[in-house]
Formats: sequence, C-alpha cells, structure tokens
Amino acid sequence: MSLPQIVLIPGLLNDADLWRDQITGLADIARPRVADITRGSSLGALAEMVLATSEDRFALAGFSLGGIVAQEILRRAPERVTHLALLDTTMLPDTPERAAEREELISQASKPGRFHGFGRKLAQSYLAPENRDNADMINRVRAMTRRLGPDVFIRQTRIARPDSRASLTGITCPTLLLCGNHDQLTPPELHRSMASLIPSADLVVLEHSGHLTPLEEPENVTDHLKRLLQRHPVRK
Repeated sequence: MSLPQIVLIPGLLNDADLWRDQITGLADIARPRVADITRGSSLGALAEMVLATSEDRFALAGFSLGGIVAQEILRRAPERVTHLALLDTTMLPDTPERAAEREELISQASKPGRFHGFGRKLAQSYLAPENRDNADMINRVRAMTRRLGPDVFIRQTRIARPDSRASLTGITCPTLLLCGNHDQLTPPELHRSMASLIPSADLVVLEHSGHLTPLEEPENVTDHLKRLLQRHPVRK
C-alpha cells in the first residue's frame, strides 16, 4: 500500500526550499509534493491549480499565503482533503492600512533596479529575536526571493485576501494550526481565534520561531505534521 500524498503550499515569494526539511522528514510516512502558486493571479486560480495537480485524496499543509490558498481549497473541494495544516497564516481580509502597505510594496518592487525581496528590516519582523542574525536562514530566504523575482512578488501581493471565518467552522478533517510565538505578521492570538472556529483543530505555538516556522524550527514542524498525519481522517 502506497504512502499518502501530502501537498505542501509555500508562502509569498517562497519556493520548494521553504519545505526542504519537511520533505525529507516526512518521507517515511507520506509522499510530499510542493505546490506551485507563482503563476495564478487570483486565489481561486491558485486553488484550482493545486487541485488539478494533486491526487484524488491528499493531506494539505499551507504556510502564510499558502495557508490562505489552502482555505480556498477546503471551500472548493473539502471531500478531497484528509488532513489540514495551517501554518503562520490568517483567515482575515486585509485592513485598509495593510492594503495600503501592499500597494506601497508593489510600487517599490515595480521600480527599475535590483529587487531586494528580503532585506535586514524584513528579517527583523519575520524572524524570532534569536534568529535575526542567523546568516544561513537569511541567505536561504534571500535565495528564494531572488529565484522568484519581482513579477511573482507583485502578482502574489495583488491576490485578494478574503474573510474566511465563516468557512472555517465547516472544516471537519483533522487540523493543525501552528505558528511561532514571535510571529509579528500572523501572531498567536490570530491562530487561537482560528482554532476556536475549527472543531477538529489542534493549536501549537513554537517558542523559538517568528513567522518562518518551517525554517526556524524545522524538526518541530515536521514532528507536528507527522502527528497530524497519524490522526484518523474523517470518512467522506
């Protein structure tokens, strides 16, 4: 009997390297596949691309923007998802202030010159205090942003973030909500609110992480994904 598929969805300006440690760590109990969300221009288009390239039944893990895509997948095809993990993400729409920030970021990325997708200022807000001078982590993120470039950044930044609170209450598959204790972008309070809406959710807050949990605490993320996959799925 073949191992189950788990589809891993990266976040904004992330590629498969975000999940590098989980791909290796999960290989004994699942078949990891990293989804590509760099090409579509709407949330629905991204969700349909993931569905079109996945097996009939699969486990699903989404990080940050990937978690928003994962929620859209659950709205469209809940019967196909056996297990769900939402990492460092949100179910809320952008506030007017956040929407304005995104427009400013798009404006900056559209200017000629070298694209700086992950400068020191962003590292301060994305990483836990103990990781902000970790050159390996910073260089790994910078390498992803360089590979994907400004066009992908602009396209992903323009994707509308919907209010998903109502749909979370209908999620019935085993679910993991995981974030870093120092996550400034999608803080623990937000994940506690999500957990209160999903009947089958377990909440995990990692002490030594900011927003980038798969990189900052890779072994812990892998262990919690393994525990999720060991929970019995709901028959549909």
